[in-house]
Parts: sequence; structure tokens; C-alpha cells
Amino acid sequence: MARDKVAATPGAGAPASGAVLAEAAVVFAMVLSVHATVWDRYSWCAVALAVQAFYVQYKWDRLLQQGSAVFQFRMSGNSGLLPASMVMPLLGLVMKERCQAAGNAHFERVGIVVAATGMAVALFSSVLALGITRPVPTNTCVISGLAGGVIVYVMKHSLSVGEVIEVLEILLIFVYLNMILLYLLPRCFTPGEALLVLGGISFVLSQLIKSSLIVVENQGDPADSLLLVAVVGMVLMGIFFSILFVFMDSGTWASSIFFHLMTCVLGLGVALPWLHRLIRRNPVLWLLQFLFQTDTRIYLLAYWFLLATLACLVVLYQNAKRSSSESKKHQAPTVTRKYFHFIVVATYIPGIIFDRPLLYVAATVCLAVFIFLEYVRYFRIKPLGHPLRSLLSLFLDERDSGPLILTHIYLLLGMSLPIWLIPRPCSQKGSLGGARALVPYAGVLAVGVGDTVASIFGSTMGEIRWPGTKKTFEGTMTSIFAQIISVALILIFDSGVDLNYSYAWILGSISTVSLLEAYTSQIDNLLLPLYLLILLMA
Repeated sequence: MARDKVAATPGAGAPASGAVLAEAAVVFAMVLSVHATVWDRYSWCAVALAVQAFYVQYKWDRLLQQGSAVFQFRMSGNSGLLPASMVMPLLGLVMKERCQAAGNAHFERVGIVVAATGMAVALFSSVLALGITRPVPTNTCVISGLAGGVIVYVMKHSLSVGEVIEVLEILLIFVYLNMILLYLLPRCFTPGEALLVLGGISFVLSQLIKSSLIVVENQGDPADSLLLVAVVGMVLMGIFFSILFVFMDSGTWASSIFFHLMTCVLGLGVALPWLHRLIRRNPVLWLLQFLFQTDTRIYLLAYWFLLATLACLVVLYQNAKRSSSESKKHQAPTVTRKYFHFIVVATYIPGIIFDRPLLYVAATVCLAVFIFLEYVRYFRIKPLGHPLRSLLSLFLDERDSGPLILTHIYLLLGMSLPIWLIPRPCSQKGSLGGARALVPYAGVLAVGVGDTVASIFGSTMGEIRWPGTKKTFEGTMTSIFAQIISVALILIFDSGVDLNYSYAWILGSISTVSLLEAYTSQIDNLLLPLYLLILLMA
């Protein structure tokens, strides 16, 4: 975007300051809304964290503009520290509140740990930014110190010794992942996106270690263990091959054969035994029995296979058009890229209505497949590496400036996180009344409907632009209207949704998240569903 190009130039941050302030105002409105509904000492910590993150964000922006950041971050946006810093703390707070109301003490404590972990990694990122800013910003350091003192004091009187150790363990993992992944993947993230993505991976890795060390007979749903092993396994596999291919050319047939053999060894020799230890049964047999347990699941799988085939045909058709085009730099227009959003909406809505456990597992498997194919493309693994590079290059935008193409993975994550994140013991039928009944649909509403409609109508019919951005007023208003229509359709087709006249809160939540979509320069496929989930849960 034009605004992003200006902001990436040293000394040219002023034109984008209005959009950054508007984004900050929207985030503060969400923080205060959650604070008003939760209203305890933890929410005061979230407010203090938001104030210090607001000040530190400008230091990060200046470091990016001057090229003084420790790692190479994506330049087509601001640092995004404020919106990213608030996701995990607010998510932990609403999770704690919901599980407390459901009478589940275990997941209530998990919510507190999530909130404390989010605050710890956000404070670490702030300290990192302040430590390398020259001259040292005294006022911002004082504000960050006061906020950190408040947070440490409250958490000291809230966490047990074991929970403190768990938070410190996650923080340590986060530090090492920052050093490894930001070095291996330059220009793939803004500081805020790195905080959000690497913080989430660090928490998942910590939970997997904890589950592996304390294995009990009835540990929980095997689908949860599958998600943990899939995410951690794919991340570790990527780190392993990145280090390995420093010493050898990944594009040869010998390297490609070695890649596939090592993938089989890591999958069959590490991931499956690890999963077997967690679920205490054969993972392959469990997965086959799970997938074909009912006729409904067989019909859903067949329907999803047809949609996947349709998505592949869209990619092949668009590349055929590019081949026949005179311009070698032909790129797919915004409307064409949004076809995939419609396909994903058509995928997730039947899964949410008819079989959420199947959707949970299918999304996990799909995530692992997407990451594996990205490794094949990135390392140019034969025989699919070069064709994938050619096919996917048509759908790149300014946010795919690094060596990895992550937008399709972010889309899958944004749609799936509302299904994965909320503990099922705290979200059984009847415990999620009112606006909370729409929590599983947060990704569908925010990304599948809202972001898609805003992009299509804004790019084709929009004329009045929001100050400092390329987003249009018409696109945002149409997005809000489309999401309201979608809520009405959900009420008609999903008998399990009972809003209990909480229409004002739903409208306010949708409108606030749509304003965030208009002003944020971060990956909206990931950020918007999380904030809508938080507001609906609150």
C-alpha cells in the first residue's frame, strides 16, 4: 500500500501516524470493553500493558524506519506491537472468566497462565525495543517500568510456584525461537506478528512438554494432542531442514530424496510414537476410526474433497490465464484472491454446524499439509518445489515480502483458532449463551465474510477513504452489514445458537473489529478473528 511504502522510508513516518493512532484507539476500546466486563486485578494489568505497549510501539516504528532493528522485519507496515501485545492477555482473561463461570478450575488456571505468559512475552519485546533505541527514551522506559512493576506484583500474588516456572519456561522458549526463526526467516514478520506467532508456538511447545512429562490414563481429547504434536513437529522439522540445507543444495534430486526420506523418518519414528505416548493408542488407527465413525463425517469429508479440488482448479485456471497474458508480471486481482475466502467459508460452516470435532481434526491435518507444502516450495524440493513456486507466485501481495508465503496459512489459522482455543469443558452446550454462542463462528465472520466483503466492495466501489489508509468507508460499512446478515443466517440454520437478546454487544463487537481491519497494517487474517473471539467471549 502507498501508506506502507512511505512509512518504510527513513524520516517519513508522519503520513502514517494518523492511521497508527486510529488503530491504537480501536485496540484501547477493545481493552477497556474487556476490562469493563471482567473488572478484576488482571484486567487492570491488561490496561497497564496496553499503555506501555502504545508508547513502545513508536520506538519500534522508528527502529524499522531507520533500519536499526536487530532482525530484518517486514517493512510494509508499522511494528504492530500494541495490537499483538494484547491478544494473549485478553484471551487468557476471557478464558479464565468463562471457565470460572463453568466451574472448571483447571482451565481457569490455564487462562491465568495464558494471560501471564502474554504479558511476559510482550514486556520482553518492549524491553528489547527500548534497549536498542538510541538515544534511550527515558519517559517510555519509566512507563514500561511502572507497567511491568504492576504486572509482576499482581502475578506474584496470583500464580503458584509451578505456574511461575511454566511462564518462565515459555518465555525462555520464546527468546530462543526469536533468535532462531527471525534469523532464518528475514522479512516474514513485523515485530507484532513475530510476538503473536512465536508466542503462540512457544506456549504450544510448553504444553506439549508438560503433557509428555505427566502422562495419565485419561489425559483428555486425543485431538488436542494431535494439534500439539502437529504444530511442534512441523516447526522443528522446518528448523532441522533449514540448518541442514545450509551445508547442501536443496534443489538437487539427491537432496530431495533425502528430504522425503527424513520426513518419513521424523514422522514415523518421532511424531507418531510421541502421539502414541500421549493418547495411549495407535494414532493411525485412532485417526481412521475417528474420520469414518459416522455417515455424516463421510459426507463432510467428500464435500471438503470437492471444495479442495475446486480450489486447485482456481489456481490452475489463473495460472493458465497468466501464461496466455502478455505481461509476465501478471498478478491475480483482489477479487480473485478472495475466491479462496468463499471456499473456506463453505468449508467451515457445515463443519461447525454438523461436526465440530471433525472440523478440529481436519483443520489440524490441513495445517500440517500446508506447512509441509510450503517447505517443499521454499527448499525447491523435487518434483513439486518449482511448480509450487510458479503457481503460488500469482497470488502474492505486499505482505509476502519474505522467503515464505504465509497468507494462506494465516487464513487457515484465522478460521481455525476459534475452534481450537476455547476449551471444550468450558464451552459445552448451554454454557456459551448470548454473544458467546457465536465464538466458533468468529473466524468465519471476521475473515471469511467481513474481510472478504470489505476488500471486494472497497476495491470496486469504494470512494471515501479512511484517513491515512487505502481502505474505504464503503468497504467497512458493507463488511459490517454482511456480517450482520451472516449472524441472522447462523440463527436460522444453527439451532444451537441462542443470542439471548445480546444484539447490541454483537453489533458493537463486529463494528469495532471491522474498524480494526480498516486501520491495521498487520496480518488481518490472524488478528481479526482473535479480537472478535475475545469480544464475543467477554
